[in-house]
Amino acid sequence: MSAAPLRQSAAIAGTGTAVPPYTLTREDVKTYMRKVFDVGERRLDAMMTIIDHAQVRKRQSIFPVEYIVEPRPLEQLTQEYQTHSVRLGCEAAERCLAAASMTASDIDMIITVSCTGFMIPSLDAHLINLMGFRSNVRRLPITELGCAAGAMALTRAWEFVKARPGSNVLVIAVELPTLTFQRGDLSQANLISCVLFGDGAAAALVTGRPVQGPHIVDAETYTFPQSLDAMGFDLRDTGFHIVLSKDVPQMIRQKIRELTDQFLCRSGLTLDSIGAFMLHPGGQKLLSYVEEQLGLDRADTELSWEVLGEYGNLSSATILFILHESLRRRTMTAGEYGLAAAFGPGFSAELLLLQWS
Repeated sequence: MSAAPLRQSAAIAGTGTAVPPYTLTREDVKTYMRKVFDVGERRLDAMMTIIDHAQVRKRQSIFPVEYIVEPRPLEQLTQEYQTHSVRLGCEAAERCLAAASMTASDIDMIITVSCTGFMIPSLDAHLINLMGFRSNVRRLPITELGCAAGAMALTRAWEFVKARPGSNVLVIAVELPTLTFQRGDLSQANLISCVLFGDGAAAALVTGRPVQGPHIVDAETYTFPQSLDAMGFDLRDTGFHIVLSKDVPQMIRQKIRELTDQFLCRSGLTLDSIGAFMLHPGGQKLLSYVEEQLGLDRADTELSWEVLGEYGNLSSATILFILHESLRRRTMTAGEYGLAAAFGPGFSAELLLLQWS
């Protein structure tokens, strides 16, 4: 059964990504964990096992690893965040605009998302001055939705285009989680974050103009009851300290099939209707559980695993990296459907239904 015909839909006209120059390998992580964390040999051996099974082969960083692990004052971390988020955000945005055959002056709204730093004026204001966006461009900075923010920003872009047919929205996600490294935090959450997260930026252009490609046709947000302490950051004198409950993968495992079935049902679809899956790999366990519950095999989730392996968890930018790779490498026929999903603080899930034209 097919969904309703595409009317006043929002299409993804182009995507772009950018990563910093320094590579952080799996072996680098092992070496520096032994140097930096005084947690005892047994716990270190357990962490080495986690690193080996995390499926993260390498990640990119704005600084060399020997600089990352050194403590810096919050003021310095904030300045580093601003400098590098503007640079990477600009690079990803320029590549996205070029892919969509548009210029900055064509954009009616900019949505910027990040959770690994803080700056006022926000990233979008800096890019307006640097890239030639119109002075009357709408602005929406989103700073507190974590890994789900890239998907939620696409939803906000879709809603804006539906309200203003023919308009163009540029979504830009920039995350620099290496700036949140805490050598004095021996919590399991902090140690796990040292294994998973990498730096990078990604952008997507959502348009109401007639273009070929994936159209956003539906979206859904679900916030898990009584889940405030599942994921997030605590801001302390030394910077951002990650909050990450070990229960997060199991929470997703218990709910993802029900959420997905209900979401697809209202468009007259089932999981068998979906030809492309773009799933945020919060970690190998979470992604494995989603595969299990949705009845998917590795071919369905190959791009999610590849992004996790090559870049790590890029927080809000991850779903846009996966979307970028999907558009670049998958061939979809008109009428086929795709499902995107991401998860973040709240604790929330964001689902998007795409249909190719």
